[in-house]
Amino acid sequence: METRRIPLQPECYYQIYNRGINGQDIFLEERNYPYFFEKYSRFVHPFFETYAYCLLKNHFHLLVRARSEEDLRHLMNGKHKEKSCSYILSNAFGTFFKSYSLSINKCYDRTGGLFEEPFRRIPIESDSYFTRLIHYIHFNPQKHGFVDDFRKYPYSSYQSHMHSKETKLNRNYVLNWFDGLDQYIRFHEQMQEDT
Repeated sequence: METRRIPLQPECYYQIYNRGINGQDIFLEERNYPYFFEKYSRFVHPFFETYAYCLLKNHFHLLVRARSEEDLRHLMNGKHKEKSCSYILSNAFGTFFKSYSLSINKCYDRTGGLFEEPFRRIPIESDSYFTRLIHYIHFNPQKHGFVDDFRKYPYSSYQSHMHSKETKLNRNYVLNWFDGLDQYIRFHEQMQEDT
């Protein structure tokens, strides 16, 4: 199935991923990574819970769950009453991509789009896929040769799950999914051995 056309639905889990047009970088220097999250927090976080992420130079991966229809309608505060929840959810990402792209264009004196459109999404329809996806997302920097050990990569949620620092990431859900931090670490080690 075409992963760019699947409608986003309330209370469903998705792998969301995208890359720069023609594989170009979307993070041009270190300061772009936290800025991406500032924009994400503003435009996407109100509409989605985030469980895992990884940002690489030219692409990113997210594991998210769309909020309920009731929550979405409340967030919209009467605006876009005629629009579907699918529209509202897709628009959250569209607005985010546009805002980040405009900022990058202004800062680096560039023009045009930054991200491929439409963005890709895969529904997560089984517990086993959810579990494996967490490792897949965290392992991505090692898979692409950015680091020798994915656990040391600074722009993924692997380390965020293990710290108590405040975050918008739904850390507790993920750690409970694995029956605690020790099992979370053990799972990643086991998957590392199997890779």
